[in-house]
Amino acid sequence: MRNWITRAETGADIPTVHALNAAAFGTPAEADLVDALRADPAWIEGLSLVSTDASGTVVGHALLTRCHIGDVPALCLAPCAVLPAYQRTGAGSAAVRAALAAARELGERHVVVLGHPDYYPRFGFTRASAHGIGLTIDVPDEALMALALDADHPLPAGTVRYAAPFGI
Repeated sequence: MRNWITRAETGADIPTVHALNAAAFGTPAEADLVDALRADPAWIEGLSLVSTDASGTVVGHALLTRCHIGDVPALCLAPCAVLPAYQRTGAGSAAVRAALAAARELGERHVVVLGHPDYYPRFGFTRASAHGIGLTIDVPDEALMALALDADHPLPAGTVRYAAPFGI
């Protein structure tokens, strides 16, 4: 595993982050989602994190934006992307860990993710349904996961409301 450098995205990174998401997913949909979220009230400065190699090349990205679980403010982790040539090197995990750490520093308490059930538990995510958290759309139960960033504030029950650009 390499030693990835993580930092908050800067304005200069925007085209690179767009290209990275398009390359990672093989479609512009996630890249366009990130661009739409930048213009949405759900965007929180400092919670779009990149991982770079020693030369400063951006190879990974993780984004947290505002959502709600019921009426409780929370964060949504999506998308997370790594350039195909750097997948399975720890670049994505480094970006996710940096994003979660930045969220904790901002006093955020809860994060949800809709993703691969074999990947996200390494960061402490557990099945959301076990906490009474659900969606308005049908997804595999094991794919919706949640994480309490602060042990003093357990996960609330409720339906996740995403930012408008998600279309959920």
